[in-house]
Amino acid sequence: MSKPPPSKVRGAATRLIRAGAAEGQGSVVRTVGPTLQRASTVILPDAAALYDESRPTYGMNSMAVHDALRAGLCELEHATYVELFSSGLSACTGAILTVVSAGDEVLVTDCVYGPTRRFCDGILKRLGVTTRYMPATASANEIEAMVTDETRLIVLESPGSVSFEMQDVPAIAAMAQRRGVLTMVDNTWAAGLLFRPLDYGVDLSVQALTKYVCGHSDVFLGSVATSSPAIAARLKGFVRDTGASISPDDAFQAVRGLKTMPMRLERHGASGLKVAEWLAGRPEVARVLHPALPTDPGHAIWRRDFTGACGLFGVVLKPTPDAAVEAFLNRLELFGLGFSWGGYESLAIVCIPQLKRTAAPLNLEGPLIRLHVGLEDSDDLIADLDAALQMLA
Repeated sequence: MSKPPPSKVRGAATRLIRAGAAEGQGSVVRTVGPTLQRASTVILPDAAALYDESRPTYGMNSMAVHDALRAGLCELEHATYVELFSSGLSACTGAILTVVSAGDEVLVTDCVYGPTRRFCDGILKRLGVTTRYMPATASANEIEAMVTDETRLIVLESPGSVSFEMQDVPAIAAMAQRRGVLTMVDNTWAAGLLFRPLDYGVDLSVQALTKYVCGHSDVFLGSVATSSPAIAARLKGFVRDTGASISPDDAFQAVRGLKTMPMRLERHGASGLKVAEWLAGRPEVARVLHPALPTDPGHAIWRRDFTGACGLFGVVLKPTPDAAVEAFLNRLELFGLGFSWGGYESLAIVCIPQLKRTAAPLNLEGPLIRLHVGLEDSDDLIADLDAALQMLA
């Protein structure tokens, strides 16, 4: 039914507010990307729709661009539902909080992302949830021996953060299903493309969209994917009840990034492996931590389960003074010194301050450098590293 005509001429303020308001979808031009709506308020068609939970009634996470991103990530992760978070860390912590309660126990791999460990040791403990750490390369049988009646969730990260250990995710997920325990994988290294945990029975696949999905080091986002209707309902309720939301502009950037991620990731992976192979032959290097290298302890698992590699890996130097490591880093010209990764640029950090292990020692011959190989020419990156390695002589 059409609205009645105004009973009188409207004032200037009214006319300015109404100018440009979307009256319907008929006037919207169809574009390649999703419609970008910046809105807190959603105008509903009638009074009956005000409390209709089957439709968007508020603009936090229910705009067209949010739905487009969820749909794209479902396709990427082979998921039936994806929830969006404001960062990779908030996705990790949100996923854990969604499925655990006071009195529960969480088993966490020793090589988990540092801030996730900090959350488990701090906030999760304060909420009455116990965390126990397991060796980064623990087998399914070894992890099963740790499971108790209170164990609710097993948290994995493969390859491991900073140290790149591989876990046998399919075997661990199968064991967990038998024992009635949920599993979660931080899948950021594989970007939801090179490895799909949900295909192997994992309950929650988490990634920092900040990294390869967005791909330009200018957006913070995270996601949690699942194929469980029960977990999907709990995720949706968690986001609703905690008021978590992401901006439509950030969601739009992630949708855009998804379109080119396969090509970017292929370049990152190929260049990263070339640089890793070159570093493995250097006299200053004790070993390279990269699961795609045949010499890596986790190579067999990587080759079986993954379809490729990204540009992130570790380099263990031979024993050398801290001052020499700093000189090496400061000599780099094409590798920026900065955290995060997944963007078009190459990055380097020294990792010793991040190496916290409580379940099993991490035995390294010398300092650990983490490299992210970006989209620059790989020969230029090798030349840059070559010059910097002279500082270790």
